[in-house]
Amino acid sequence: MTVSASSAAPLKSKFLAGLDATALRHILDAAHVRHLGREKNITFGGERPDHLFLLRAGRAKFYTVTESGAEVVLLLVVPGDVIGLVSLLSNPPPYIASAKTVSECDLLVWDHATLRRLAKAYPLLTENGLRLALHYLGVYMKRHIGVLSKSAESRLAEALLHLATQSGEVHSSGVEIDITNEQLSSLSDVSPFTASRLLSRWERDGKLSKRRGRVTLLAPESLMIV
Repeated sequence: MTVSASSAAPLKSKFLAGLDATALRHILDAAHVRHLGREKNITFGGERPDHLFLLRAGRAKFYTVTESGAEVVLLLVVPGDVIGLVSLLSNPPPYIASAKTVSECDLLVWDHATLRRLAKAYPLLTENGLRLALHYLGVYMKRHIGVLSKSAESRLAEALLHLATQSGEVHSSGVEIDITNEQLSSLSDVSPFTASRLLSRWERDGKLSKRRGRVTLLAPESLMIV
C-alpha cells in the first residue's frame, strides 16, 4: 500500500541532515509511505536501482546469498537508514545487495526521476549520500580488520553491544535485542556453531538469556571486558 508522505512525522536521518524546514518539507512531500510486513523484499541484488527507501519505522537487513544458497547478513537497517543509495546517480549500477524487512516496516520512497530532480534542487542530498556511503565503507573496513585482529568471542560481544545501543529495548530484566543466531553470526563474522556455543556459555555465566529470535543482555557491562 502506498500513501502520501506529506503528513509523515519528522524523522532524524543523516540523509536529511542540514536541510532547512522548507527543503525538508518539499523533499518529504515528494515521497510516499510504503508499509511492508515482516520478511518482505525491498530490493534485489543485481537489479537496476529505481527507488530510494528511507526506513521510518521497523527493522530491515541488507544481505547476500552465497553460491551454496546460504544467506549472509551484511547490515541491519534501523529507522533513519537508507536503502538504495546508489539510485542518487544519474546512471546507477545495479544494487550490490538485497534488502528485506525483519519486522513490519514503514518506508519513505522516492522514485529515481523524482530523486534526481530533488538532488539537483538540493545538492546537500548528494553530499549526505556520499557521507553515508563512506560511513558504510568504514563499518565494513572495521569488520574486516576485526576478523584479522580480534577473537571470535570479542567480535560477537562487540556485535551484541552495538545492537543493544542501536536497536535494543531497555526493560527491567535487561536490554532485549531481536536477533537470530544466524543473523548474529553473520554480523560478527563467526560461524553459527561458534555463535551458539558462546551464547550458551554466556547464558550459563548469567551475562544474558536467550530464546528463539531474541537475546536479553542481563549485564551488558560484562561483555565489555570479553
